[in-house]
Amino acid sequence: MQYERRYTLLNSKFKELFFPTLLAAIAGNFAILADAFIISALLGPMNLSVIQSIEPLAQFINMIYWLIGFGGTILSTSAKANFNDETANYIFTLSLISVTVISLLIMVLGLLFPDSFLEILCNSSHLRPLVYEYLKYYLLAIPFMCYFIVLAYFIKTDNFVQLQFRGFLIANILNVVFDVILIECFNMGISGAALGMALGYIIAAIYTSTYFFNPKRTLKLIKIEFSKSMKWMMKICKTGFSSSSIALYQSIKLVIVNSIILGVIADVGLVAFNMCCNTSLLVSIFIFGTAQSILPIVAVYYQEKDYNGVEYVARKSLKIVMAFGIFFTALFTIFPQTILCVFSVSDPSHIPSVMDAVRIFSFCLLAFSINFLYMFYLQSIQNIKLSNIVTLLNGLIFPVAFVFIFSIIWKANGIWFAFVASEMATLIFIYLYSKYLTRKTNGQYSGFFLKKHNDENEEILEYTIHANKNDAIYLSRQVHEFLPDEKVSKLVSSAIREMICYILDINDKLDWIDVIVRDNDESTIISIKHSGIGYNPKENKDLNSEHIDRLLSISDNIEYSQILGLNNTVITIKK
Repeated sequence: MQYERRYTLLNSKFKELFFPTLLAAIAGNFAILADAFIISALLGPMNLSVIQSIEPLAQFINMIYWLIGFGGTILSTSAKANFNDETANYIFTLSLISVTVISLLIMVLGLLFPDSFLEILCNSSHLRPLVYEYLKYYLLAIPFMCYFIVLAYFIKTDNFVQLQFRGFLIANILNVVFDVILIECFNMGISGAALGMALGYIIAAIYTSTYFFNPKRTLKLIKIEFSKSMKWMMKICKTGFSSSSIALYQSIKLVIVNSIILGVIADVGLVAFNMCCNTSLLVSIFIFGTAQSILPIVAVYYQEKDYNGVEYVARKSLKIVMAFGIFFTALFTIFPQTILCVFSVSDPSHIPSVMDAVRIFSFCLLAFSINFLYMFYLQSIQNIKLSNIVTLLNGLIFPVAFVFIFSIIWKANGIWFAFVASEMATLIFIYLYSKYLTRKTNGQYSGFFLKKHNDENEEILEYTIHANKNDAIYLSRQVHEFLPDEKVSKLVSSAIREMICYILDINDKLDWIDVIVRDNDESTIISIKHSGIGYNPKENKDLNSEHIDRLLSISDNIEYSQILGLNNTVITIKK
């Protein structure tokens, strides 16, 4: 019997994370769509221009919690993969404190100086009073929203995926309920939609904080030092900037594009653009859910130099986002009236312009889906330079440049074609750069996802086995035959057998176990992954087990980490 890697365990973990994360992404972005739908249905579609005017601020807030949330979770997950729990806890604590302080500062400044915010957000004098009514309550939601979302990102990496999902569900169900009550029953108008959002996030933040009372959590709040914190904040911001800058560039882009549209098409153009933004938001919910699923998995496996596992997850995710992209492109190209019905656009003077805009804009959705996933993938593998370049091109330079040029040449339709050209230009850049890097590195990196290859002097053996002792014994014999050094091969074979047998003794039920063996000139490193109960040599020092006794006598070092609900035991045997 020959064993090989089947990616069954990895695929199982991907599915476990994907569906709750996708649902959380749907719930997390539903607040904006729900507000738009309810405002359109109860107050009329022209009130959607208020949401469009607030969108730059909303994108800026997204930037804040993405910057700290994604940067912090990637660094914290990487620290755990390197068996450094203290650093992971420090980053977790610092991220929560910093996002709370920053969001409170933004709220206070907005409440004290609303006119300054309104000058930036709204050029239309007749819309400005409505924008203010929405803004004053939206500001109250910001601290709770930022705290809740950053905490949700961290608890997902700690395998509390269901708690994260339920938190987003609570926030958005309550948002809808409070919207209807405050708008219809209390006649608060558009300000009721913002207050409903604030109340939803306040309650969700309180509920998700029950994480701190769960004994199974592995992340803990610890004391932090100011001088040390500044260094870590720089690392968090550097790591999280590429994805968070999507929201930053979106804010700048919206301000510029809104001005161009008002100059070319007037107010009806903002209604059409709002429908295009709602279309991309609807698609991005599904793409964002997929990207968030791969981010922690890729971060962990890339840190462990499991490049085959990284490529497997990336390709699987690409197939999913392409399916979403093709589906939504076909839906809104053939039936653009779908989005009009959802958001109650019924004014006969608006419908032709909005339908043309949505139909043309929809052609960018497939490329948009691939580009969006790719930007988060680059962040996961911490390719900061390329990630920043792609994000800047896609988020600001290409769309603004094409909108400016195409609006002069083709007027209204040119604006919508500009977004198609922007996404295609980004995709072409990524493809050409991957070809360039493959040639430059002589094949060290290859393919669309820039797969990194292991050193030539290192032999990699990868296996997936059923969780039973017979398979463990057969695998140990197979590894013994593959390793060239007779003495080392016996030790490695014995270490694998003893570790897996011990894992099976302490777990009543397991399905699959992944084993990766890295053999180089200095040592042989064995990585064993499984779900269930793990062996931590730092905590389980007094174990009456013959398997562990023999393992300790064989090994030079044993390290353990638990990430994403998977136990990873790394055994080092020096030569």
